[in-house]
Amino acid sequence: MGRHLRFILMLLGFSFVGTTWVFWASEHGINPRIKGLDDVAWWWFVSSTTVGYGDIAPITGMGRAAGVVVIIIGIYCYTNFIALTADSLHGLTNQRRLGTAQIRAQGHVVICEYTAFADELVQALPRYPELARREVVIVSDLVKVQPYPRHHFVRGVPISPSALKQAAVQQADIVFVFANARFADPDLKTLHTVSRIRQLAPQARILVELNNPQHELASHLGDRTFILASKELLASVLRDGSIDLSAHFSTAVTG
Repeated sequence: MGRHLRFILMLLGFSFVGTTWVFWASEHGINPRIKGLDDVAWWWFVSSTTVGYGDIAPITGMGRAAGVVVIIIGIYCYTNFIALTADSLHGLTNQRRLGTAQIRAQGHVVICEYTAFADELVQALPRYPELARREVVIVSDLVKVQPYPRHHFVRGVPISPSALKQAAVQQADIVFVFANARFADPDLKTLHTVSRIRQLAPQARILVELNNPQHELASHLGDRTFILASKELLASVLRDGSIDLSAHFSTAVTG
C-alpha cells in the first residue's frame, strides 16, 4: 500500500508541476480569467477532481491539452486513493476480528490454544470472580476469526514469542496453556510453550494442561506453574458440565 500511495502522490505532483506550467505559459496574457498563479492552481485542483466549476476554462489548444492530462491523471489518482483508503479502513476495523491487532491490556488472562477445554474454560470464567473481572486474550491458530466477540483474539502459534508479545503476555497475570493434540507429543510442545511464557512473563501464574501430569520435565515448571491433568478436566466437564478450577480460584457465592 505504501508504494502505491507514493506513486499516486508522485503522479499528482508531476501533474501539478507540469500541467500548471503548460497552462500558465499558454493562457497567461491571452485568457482574461488568468490573473495570477493562484488562478492556475485553482484551475488545476478543480480540473483534477473533475468538479468543473467553469469559472476558469482554457481557450488555447495547449491549455485544453493540459486540461485533458489533468483530468485523466486526476481520475486515476483519486479513485485509487479512495480504494486504498477503503481497504485500509476495512483492515483496521477487522484487525480485532482476524486476530492481527496488538493487544493493549494489563493484568489480563491469556488462553493459549483454542481447544475444547479452552472453550469450556471461557464458559466457566463467570464462576470465578478473579477471572471474570479480567480481560481475556485467546492465542491460537486453530481458528481463523475471533471466537468470542467480547474477548481479544491473537491468531498465531502460542509458542511463538511474537504471538505472545502481541497478546501482551508480559503484562498478563494469569496464563492458561492447553494441550494441542495435533502434535505427536502434545505435552512436550505444551511444556516448551510454558518455557517461552516464563521467559516473557515470570510474574504470571501459569496453569498448564498435561496429558501426563508425571511427565519427566514437569518437575522443572517452578512454583508459579500449576498442572491441570487432562483426565481431571474431562471428569469435571462430564460431572459438572464445565471445567472445575476451584482448587486454584475461589468461586462466586450464589444465593
